[in-house]
Amino acid sequence: MNAAALKQWILDGKLDEKFAVLYGKDQIENQKARYTEAVDAFVELYGDKENLALFSAPGRTEIAGNHTDHNHGRVVAASVNLDVIAVVAKNDSGLIRIKSKGYRMDTVDTSDLEVKPEEDNKAISLIRGTAARFVQKGLKIGGLDAYTTSNVLKGSGLSSSAAFEVLVGTILNHTYNDGAVSPVEIAQYAQYAENVYFGKPSGLMDQMASSVGSAITIDFADTENPVIEQMDFDLADMGCALCIVDVGGSHADLTHEYAAIPAEMKQVASFFGKEVLRGVTCRELLDNAPAIRERFGDRAFLRAFHFINENERVGKIVDAIRAKDYDAFKRLLIESGNSSFRYLQNVYANPAPKEQGMSVALAIAERVLDGCGAWRVHGGGFGGTTQNFVPFDKVEEFRREIESVFGEGSCHILSIRPIGGAQVL
Repeated sequence: MNAAALKQWILDGKLDEKFAVLYGKDQIENQKARYTEAVDAFVELYGDKENLALFSAPGRTEIAGNHTDHNHGRVVAASVNLDVIAVVAKNDSGLIRIKSKGYRMDTVDTSDLEVKPEEDNKAISLIRGTAARFVQKGLKIGGLDAYTTSNVLKGSGLSSSAAFEVLVGTILNHTYNDGAVSPVEIAQYAQYAENVYFGKPSGLMDQMASSVGSAITIDFADTENPVIEQMDFDLADMGCALCIVDVGGSHADLTHEYAAIPAEMKQVASFFGKEVLRGVTCRELLDNAPAIRERFGDRAFLRAFHFINENERVGKIVDAIRAKDYDAFKRLLIESGNSSFRYLQNVYANPAPKEQGMSVALAIAERVLDGCGAWRVHGGGFGGTTQNFVPFDKVEEFRREIESVFGEGSCHILSIRPIGGAQVL
């Protein structure tokens, strides 16, 4: 359908049920406005077209397994009700043109999909890299025009980049491949784009949580065939709200900080003749501590210590969720956060010791939630956000304390979304 018909379709409530699933019933009217505004923006950029389509890819929250995926560990993650959406139409030019709200147009010629060093750390590299991976896998690609808008907080630990990558893969999948590519494969293609084209050596958790959707546990022992299990994780049953606190930091210019984590873990793995830490035991690590410290330094040793214990902790957290033992869940989550702070050391960047917004947010959370909730660093760390499970009767107090320090709107109450990357229409 064309733009006018699509807007009317939305305003007439034809997508209300889908919006309720993706965002919650209380967000239907907001999403109607958001999607129709996106259609208008598309028309302003490209003109009216037939066969317009709508797509969505969610941000994600990491629940357990902080920095374990890149060393073939286990994680628990969930997609959330913040997303990147796109209005899309095919074109015959062979050009992929994507304009994201607030950013310049990115244009990729599908006849030129080589890695371009000048595109490192830029969104265009994610588009080119995802398209290249489709071609490498024998899949179809072609020209398309798209306008995207996102409410996934950039630099927030909610993985705005993974959501964008998954969105591009989902668009190519449905526009040119009849939806034949699985969510797992889309996540793998997105990770390839981020690693090879964008230049960030990330693991696979962010993309997998965005693409697959809902609350899941993933075992990355075999990254080509990760074991994924969906879980019944009911926040209402736990009696807690999921509150993500945006401390106002940024992930910009911190790629080297993130890259150092898997690099140092893999250095320690090499001591044992392995490429990754999965399979190294804590006993082995401790027995060889003097040699490891001398060869790689104390931080590398501590990060390896975090990985091994965090990977074991994920299994306990999965067991607690399945048993609905929420007291154990919260205790283990706090342990996970403490391990990230002390051993993984990703709460703030060492070159910027005066910038410790996340440390401040964690201190406030501990004061308000001690004995009744849970708190931890969220996502990759070094800025971004904290994750907090806040009892319903503490939400207003928690929000008030947080926003008195970080400003109005810094506390975001999210829900778990049951669907990953999707064609909405």
